[in-house]
Amino acid sequence: MDPISSNNKHKHLEFIQVAINRMSGNLFLLKGWSITLIAALFALAAKDSNKSYVLIAYFPLFIFWSLDGYFLSQERKFRALYDYVRKLKEFEIDFSMDTRPFSDDPRNTWFSAMSSRTLVIYYAGLAAIMLVLMYLVR
Repeated sequence: MDPISSNNKHKHLEFIQVAINRMSGNLFLLKGWSITLIAALFALAAKDSNKSYVLIAYFPLFIFWSLDGYFLSQERKFRALYDYVRKLKEFEIDFSMDTRPFSDDPRNTWFSAMSSRTLVIYYAGLAAIMLVLMYLVR
């Protein structure tokens, strides 16, 4: 086996792993930004005694939830691509990063990702905390 061709598979898997890590990083950053923005809106609501800030805080919650779902669905597609490439023979490696063939899997859809256990617990929990705080701010 040619050493150059044996490196092709490893290099392709590295490329995919970089994409997976980037998606995971985006998920982490979005969660941090969601907490920061929502806390800032609650601080404004408490400072100015303006309840509309509390209601406005629900808008970024749903936006961040949607974005988190999108990046999680992309991460799942790249993980499926990784698993596919892992099983390929050396001569079949084409360095494709196309995840469209894995979009048909119901687990990789945007809605499935948004309704994943981790995102639902995080964002529904955050919404519940916001609801409790909304009544405490009154």
